[in-house]
Amino acid sequence: MTQVIREVPEMVRWSTETLGQNRSLGFIPTMGALHAGHRSLIEKARRENDRVAVSLFVNPTQYDDPTDLEAYPRTFEADMEMMQNAGVDILLFPEYRDLYPDDYRYRVTESPVSEELEGAHRNGHFDGVLTVVLKLLCIVRPTRAYFGEKDWQQYVLVRDMAAAFFLQTEIVPCPVIRESDGLAMSSRNVHLTVEERRLAPEFHRILSCGESPQILRRRLGERGFEVEYVERRDDRILGAVRVGKVRLIDNVSD
Repeated sequence: MTQVIREVPEMVRWSTETLGQNRSLGFIPTMGALHAGHRSLIEKARRENDRVAVSLFVNPTQYDDPTDLEAYPRTFEADMEMMQNAGVDILLFPEYRDLYPDDYRYRVTESPVSEELEGAHRNGHFDGVLTVVLKLLCIVRPTRAYFGEKDWQQYVLVRDMAAAFFLQTEIVPCPVIRESDGLAMSSRNVHLTVEERRLAPEFHRILSCGESPQILRRRLGERGFEVEYVERRDDRILGAVRVGKVRLIDNVSD
């Protein structure tokens, strides 16, 4: 049975007791609207740790568009059912005032990685992400924290932040979980129309064809996507496109 904790001090007490018993703790920070990709993170954490905690908090500080924040799906009952079935021990379900008693006066800012790709198209996004993740890691103090590779830039920034601030938590990357047609699973996919859902898998197929970013951008545009970026970073091709009103991101090994 998944226990719900709403107050930060209670979460700190639970974590302190768990770690004091020499039990390892796996942690998955989420914004809810859980899908099979989240479940894969939970299952990996369950295999690798004695206890598993998940947080559910729709973080307003990472949004530059209030309508995008409002549109994020809230599916608490379905999320609870998934967590209980997957063996989550604790759900941290805080309010804004609990995580931001300073009302976001203090924040984590990184450069230059956070200023490109996603950061170039979403003003202040990674300040919000890094700030809330640091807060959650300080509260939960997990042995390991799990992040999906679909948000590759986010994973790299969190990994490097943990190293920069000497956090004891191991940041664990987890493979992208895809639908049978190749579309990366995302909470945003529910907003695709039937026609847009048919088109969306072409994003991954084109990214995976081994061409240069310039050619990939052209092919995506020809196929009907509004392309925000396609870039190579190290051994990855990363891209972001819009299908109607829905923004999709993905990446593949180069």
